[in-house]
Amino acid sequence: MARILLAEDEDGVREFVSRVLTLNGHSVLEAHDGAQAVELMDKHHFDLLLTDIVMPVMDGISLALKVRDTRPAVPIILMTGYANESQRAHNLSVLIEELLSKPFNKDQLMKAVNDALSGAELSPS
Repeated sequence: MARILLAEDEDGVREFVSRVLTLNGHSVLEAHDGAQAVELMDKHHFDLLLTDIVMPVMDGISLALKVRDTRPAVPIILMTGYANESQRAHNLSVLIEELLSKPFNKDQLMKAVNDALSGAELSPS
């Protein structure tokens, strides 16, 4: 399965997403903010970035731009609970594979992840 970099500052959301992904066979690297995600990105390979938009230190859009610049083949899913941030993300539709609006359930999460990964080449674990 895939190695997924998850950047989410809300503990409950991060734990839910990580648990769903792990139960579906994926390996998850967790970051509490965009800066920590960049540190993990520099040290580890990952097949998908799943990031919240609104986070401290570095927001998800800045993180997505950095990932797209350094790892152009990695698919990106943005998550948000804010309507105004959804509009910002839609303006970046060429950058991202999917925008998940919070709250979302496990089926919506897995559909977005599976769709994003379906076109990506996964590296061996």
